[in-house]
Amino acid sequence: MQPPKHQQQLHRELEERHISLMSLGAAIGVGLFLGSANAIKLAGPAILLAYAISGAVMFFIMRALGEMAVENPVAGSFSRYAHNYLGPLAGYLTGWNYWFLWVVTCIAEITAVGIYMQFWFPDTPRWMWALAALILMTLINFLAVKAYGELEFWFALIKIVTIVFMIVVGFGMILFGIGNGGVATGISNLWEHGGFFPNGITGVLMSLQMVMFAYLGIEMLGVTAGEVKNPEKTLTKAVNSVFWRILIFYVGALFVIMSIYPWNEIGEKGSPFVLTFEKIGIHAAAGIINFVVLTAALSSCNSGIFSTSRMLFNLAEQKEAPPSFAKLTKRGIPGVALIVTALAMLVGVYLNYVSEKVFQWVTSVATFGAIWTWAIILLAQLRFRKNLSPEKQQQLKYKTPLYPYSSYISLAFLIGVAILMGYFKDTRIALIIGPAWLILLVVVYYAKGMHKRHIKDVDKTQVG
Repeated sequence: MQPPKHQQQLHRELEERHISLMSLGAAIGVGLFLGSANAIKLAGPAILLAYAISGAVMFFIMRALGEMAVENPVAGSFSRYAHNYLGPLAGYLTGWNYWFLWVVTCIAEITAVGIYMQFWFPDTPRWMWALAALILMTLINFLAVKAYGELEFWFALIKIVTIVFMIVVGFGMILFGIGNGGVATGISNLWEHGGFFPNGITGVLMSLQMVMFAYLGIEMLGVTAGEVKNPEKTLTKAVNSVFWRILIFYVGALFVIMSIYPWNEIGEKGSPFVLTFEKIGIHAAAGIINFVVLTAALSSCNSGIFSTSRMLFNLAEQKEAPPSFAKLTKRGIPGVALIVTALAMLVGVYLNYVSEKVFQWVTSVATFGAIWTWAIILLAQLRFRKNLSPEKQQQLKYKTPLYPYSSYISLAFLIGVAILMGYFKDTRIALIIGPAWLILLVVVYYAKGMHKRHIKDVDKTQVG
């Protein structure tokens, strides 16, 4: 006997402030606090250009997603849109690919939690903290969705307040010499050490794939669409605001860091955030920043577990995953999907400690998966528009600017980044493992007879 329809649906309890901060929290991860030094080494001050260009492309991708999500707000949105507009196989590949992408990302985040906790407890094993973080985040995700959204709101807020404080303090040093004996540092560091392009255009191109993946998580707004109050108003505002906030935080923070410190010294003496806070007399800076990056890792993992469980729920609804994944708890949480995701992450934590090389190969799939997800969003939106009559296109409530050129240019940019990944030795493995993972998914799709099931479903609707 089927449960009543209202019990099968996710609860629309997330408000605008929740989803804006969730997407922001997922995208502003540990990378900005600790990983930005690697990107700066590749491009020098020109990394600002790489972030700005990549940010513009992400804006168009998010507007394309927003256009479809406002018209059809469902859980696991881009997997559903791929299914509807590009075919069942595209939806299946996109859903499972995105699930795996975030499982891997969360494994990296909870592994990082173990490292950060050793700052205060150096004699404890890392795996203990990683396991504790996974259990805690899984339990949090079993709360009512509103409670989860509230917690994620505060998680993300800690990061944002730290970044804003750092930008304000940084501008105080640049303009007024605060913390620098009253001597204004100015911004000459942006061009004094080999110029604005110290490593040429090649350095900027090499940094692009690293920069693009700093934006990973922004598309999570689409996954929340099935649990948002007043989707039209909330998603519209969130898509616009999240893009600008991320761009300001990344470009703003890096502009300040590279103005105060020579770009070729960043990362050699510790985190630029720690150094900046210590300069103005905050002696507990290292502990504060360690706490912030700890919450950053937990926040990103929290959002990842949320989005992956919703993606499995959506795949089950489309008969592309076991039916049990679509079962909801009394609080409207896809419980089985949540437990399966947590168990996958548990295996990942074990793999990470057994062999770092295995883990490196697996994370390359996540790199490839991000480009796949964004490209699918653009392709689905192009097909979505083509299916509409000119009158319906005019009536769209939330349109992508400069359509269709913005979608085609963004698609070409993503293809360019993928080609660059193949060109440079360090990232080439992503273009080997990524397609291999997709081929494995296709084999499972046909071996399980999912294609026949979809043909039957189409025949039924046509007879109906």
